[in-house]
Amino acid sequence: MKRLTMSLDDDLADAFDAIVSERGYENRSEAFRDLLRADLGKARQQDNPDGLCVATLSYVYNHHQRQLALRLTDLQHEHHELTISTTHAHLDHDHCVEVVILRGQTRLVQAFAKSVTTQAGVSHGALHIVPLAAHHAHGHEHLVPVVGAGTRPVR
Repeated sequence: MKRLTMSLDDDLADAFDAIVSERGYENRSEAFRDLLRADLGKARQQDNPDGLCVATLSYVYNHHQRQLALRLTDLQHEHHELTISTTHAHLDHDHCVEVVILRGQTRLVQAFAKSVTTQAGVSHGALHIVPLAAHHAHGHEHLVPVVGAGTRPVR
């Protein structure tokens, strides 16, 4: 492990310490690693849209919207190569939440998420992407989370 030292102005340091405290990190290093991983992951997505990822897509929709539940199910079937699993829950008389676990090329996962969240009757949607890379171990390939623009696995 490498040690980095940095200087921050007082306001930025205070804001960072507030995040460390609010989120319950044991120390600044853990918080900094998470923030850095998130930013590097976003950069990797932009630089490598054909790269592999695993993702969760969550969305809330009105199940009374005409044919919406059927359209959402059809979209998942049409993209069965991306869809690993779906969880569905009823929030109230009118609304449902679904969480879909996806795996595939980042650009295809993003396009699928957009096709779902832009359906009339879907009120909220969020996509969380974790970039993956192939890691060869004990004679075969595994897909593992990566750090930044490289293909080193997160340890």
